[in-house]
Amino acid sequence: MTTRALSGVIIAGGHSTRFGDGDKALADLAGTPMIRRVVDRLATVTDEVVVNCRDEQREAIDAALEGCEPDVRFAIDPVEDRGPLAGIRTGLEAASREYAAVVACDMPFLDPALLELLADRVQGHDAALVRLEDGWYQTTQAVYRTETMAQAAETTLEGDDARIVVALEDLNSVIVDERDLEGVDDATFESIDTREALKEATARLE
Repeated sequence: MTTRALSGVIIAGGHSTRFGDGDKALADLAGTPMIRRVVDRLATVTDEVVVNCRDEQREAIDAALEGCEPDVRFAIDPVEDRGPLAGIRTGLEAASREYAAVVACDMPFLDPALLELLADRVQGHDAALVRLEDGWYQTTQAVYRTETMAQAAETTLEGDDARIVVALEDLNSVIVDERDLEGVDDATFESIDTREALKEATARLE
């Protein structure tokens, strides 16, 4: 599959409690809002980007993304604070392509090469995602079959355990081990979810 056949979905609706005051999606990372860095990297592999966020965030995020390529559409959380799986569900419901790359807004070092690899691996499956060496699954830097994952998320949200990995249990997924990511930048999975992490990342870029 060509990556242009992907939708891009950015999950930005969390309240960022670990980050402290301010919206981490809009945090200045060496002169650029963090979410804009994510959009710019997504734009190299897709021409459709959907941002999932709360209604109160939309105006500020829209301003931060002014002039971005591609144009960005918004998928507003109908109910706030339901967690990342609810954000994925809402974002996927607004996506128009068969598959979507889902990325968290706090991963500004996203390597498009990873999405290209996952887009290739996901063909004929419902999901393609990475398992890190510690056994942790990277569910917010993954490629999903849009309709199937949205339905799985909806079903899971009706239960008692709303973790993303629970939604994946009954799906046909391709798991890529971290050691098999030759050519993918190690920083791709770095999340900037605290002020200290932001300070360290800024120092590296300046």
